[in-house]
Amino acid sequence: MAKDVITGRKTSFGNKRSHALNSSRRSWKPNLQKVRILVDGKPKRVWVSARALKSGKVTRV
Repeated sequence: MAKDVITGRKTSFGNKRSHALNSSRRSWKPNLQKVRILVDGKPKRVWVSARALKSGKVTRV
């Protein structure tokens, strides 16, 4: 889907392992939010992870 423009977080892939160690592919998706932030001095609507928003790396417009 989308990618965080601040931290670069995107979907990561791996294996789901059962108790019997059977494996099947799965994915972990970041909690992305579409927000308006200042990019080069202009407000722009981009994908930002909730983690970046909570830590204060981004301020909304």
